[in-house]
Amino acid sequence: MSDIPENDQHMPLVSHLTELRTRLLRCVAAIFIIFAGLFAFTQQIYTIVSTPLRQYLPAGATMIATDVASPFLTPLKLTMMVSLFLAIPVILHQIWGFIAPGLYKHEKRIAVPLLVSSILLFYVGMAFAYFLVFPLIFKFFAAATPAGVEMMTDITSYLDFVMTLFFAFGVAFEIPVAVVLLVWIGVVNVEYLKKIRPYVIIGCFVVGMILTPPDIFSQTLLAVPMWLLFEIGVLFGGLISKRDAQSDDTPADDHNDQPPATQA
Repeated sequence: MSDIPENDQHMPLVSHLTELRTRLLRCVAAIFIIFAGLFAFTQQIYTIVSTPLRQYLPAGATMIATDVASPFLTPLKLTMMVSLFLAIPVILHQIWGFIAPGLYKHEKRIAVPLLVSSILLFYVGMAFAYFLVFPLIFKFFAAATPAGVEMMTDITSYLDFVMTLFFAFGVAFEIPVAVVLLVWIGVVNVEYLKKIRPYVIIGCFVVGMILTPPDIFSQTLLAVPMWLLFEIGVLFGGLISKRDAQSDDTPADDHNDQPPATQA
């Protein structure tokens, strides 16, 4: 039997564009459906996100709003961002549905675990930032406030700051997926990654220095997980390399691994 999906027939460019538009509309619809469900809880969502800072504010200090509309617009903006983050599985599922017909069967077996892992790692990175990094950062900022200066953070500035860190940590935790992809497509090999390990460790601490306050503890709290995630990526990259080497040694049936049909 051929490895090509039954529904992978010749499709004109217009059909591909129509399918792409449909899937984009589904992504937008998913975001707005989630947003509609969360709209009534915009204030509560902002309260939850601001908790790591508010618990370290000096006694009697509060967060402030310097713009007239920011008490309404800032929680609304946060809710939209939360809706986007929660819709990531739907968005990636639509992307997968669009590109899957063009993949080989053995490529799908690798791509599906990578897709699921990327979603989980992104959420783990955000949770790591919220529960571990934020308390350390804001505790340091509160302790470093000069005498005679009262710490009263603007709610819009706070939102921009935490959303940047959420995204940064979410992306940082994608390191294993990135490493496995680089090994899989042949850009680098495992031996080269092991060779540059000292430079990677230094790079992790540089990134930790940039993204965290200038104290060794919080820098290490980001750098060490990044390095461990790199090692996990190298480990799984090595497993994929060994499996590909074994596959190369096994006689292949040319009829069972044909590329998907394309328009002539």
